[in-house]
Amino acid sequence: MIPVHGYEGEKVAVLGLGRSGLATARALQAGGAIPLCWDDGAEARARAEAAGLTLHDLGRREAFEGVAALITSPGIPHLYPETNKHIARAYKAGIPVDNDIGLFFRSLGSGAWDEMDQPPRVVAVTGSNGKSTTSALIHHILKVAGKPAQLAGNIGRGVLDIEPPIDGEVIVLELSSYQTDLARALTPDVAVFTNLSPDHLDRHGGPGGYFAAKRRLFAEGGPDRAVVGVDEPEGLFLAGQLAMGPGDDRVIRVSVDEKLTGPGWLVYARKGFLSETRKGKQVGSIDLRTIASLPGTHNHQNACCAYAVCRTLGLSPKVIEQAFHSFAGLPHRSQLVAEAGGVRYVNDSKATNVDAALMALLAFRNIRWIVGGLQKEGGLSGLAEGLPNVAKAYVIGREAEAFARDLGAVEAQVCTTMEAAVAAAMADAQSGDTVLLAPAAASFDQYDSFEKRGEDFIARVKAALD
Repeated sequence: MIPVHGYEGEKVAVLGLGRSGLATARALQAGGAIPLCWDDGAEARARAEAAGLTLHDLGRREAFEGVAALITSPGIPHLYPETNKHIARAYKAGIPVDNDIGLFFRSLGSGAWDEMDQPPRVVAVTGSNGKSTTSALIHHILKVAGKPAQLAGNIGRGVLDIEPPIDGEVIVLELSSYQTDLARALTPDVAVFTNLSPDHLDRHGGPGGYFAAKRRLFAEGGPDRAVVGVDEPEGLFLAGQLAMGPGDDRVIRVSVDEKLTGPGWLVYARKGFLSETRKGKQVGSIDLRTIASLPGTHNHQNACCAYAVCRTLGLSPKVIEQAFHSFAGLPHRSQLVAEAGGVRYVNDSKATNVDAALMALLAFRNIRWIVGGLQKEGGLSGLAEGLPNVAKAYVIGREAEAFARDLGAVEAQVCTTMEAAVAAAMADAQSGDTVLLAPAAASFDQYDSFEKRGEDFIARVKAALD
């Protein structure tokens, strides 16, 4: 646990008692603060009370009297589409509002660091797609290289729930826009921006607000090194703002769309080969085509970002390449579930938006595509480039018929349920095909989460193959 500093003896309200909220309350308590906990859900309140935490109804008129700060869980809207009523009251009372990420960065260092040969460092990864795989890959490479490392944030453990870092340790954080948007302290040693595509637009008041939330990771504290994907205008803008000139190697530009040139520190992938250049000279190269857990251009971008981070941490290209080959990948992200009769079964349930689904479609050929769910803003037109790889679509979800119509010329079978879609796709599949779950939609019409959706796909496939 990372004890929270700066609130010793003071009352701090904690709103939202899920995983991060409970960890935040315990970390505040460990640092000498008095956490006052609230959640509008009775179940969450019961869990907190069972854990020995003090409940404090934030709906009462005098609820914020004597409170030094309000710490809110990332999922609770603090501005758009509408400010949560408790947060709005805190704003009116002039009470600072923060989240666990802000507390983490203000509390991480300790006096023990003065005795360390190499103080711990923090790598923070954000972006629309690929941040989970990039974060996990960085962590994996560090562990393979024998470096102490922890993985936390939007993946793995809550940031305040990790162990106090030891000499030379690297903490790898995956941070969503919900987490970066409100944090009052953001001071990573290395920050990563993978890419940007429309997502969570209602929460951020549009695309500008969404990008601004991501940009805060780079603007609030200023990392020592920034790894920036430059295949979108926003990435180019961000890299340009951070760099003092073309040769400024504090900014490492990453691309999978084109060969990068110039005097700076560059990492790019073309036709399956990763290349690193510095001052116009190639200093590293890796063939990514043979790495089964990183298929497709989107995963090559993840590999480039992870490679760039690990190079800033002093690892050699050879060590990084060896670690790439032993990386198992993450569940629900281009996850190879099975291979039988020449047919591959791939679970990419995390492809909850059009851009992520497009990357999955571009990674494979002869696809039996299981798609559908709660369609997000913007429609499906962004999938056009990947549709030639689709042999047939099998549409799931409560609105499957409408979803199927939006697929245009693609042959589509309305299945509604995962059970029916898997059965139909397996019946049609031939050797050389890939049965791919890449929904291009949220899961909440039928499942509690994308994980549950992916688990259902895996269970159906394995049951049919047994």
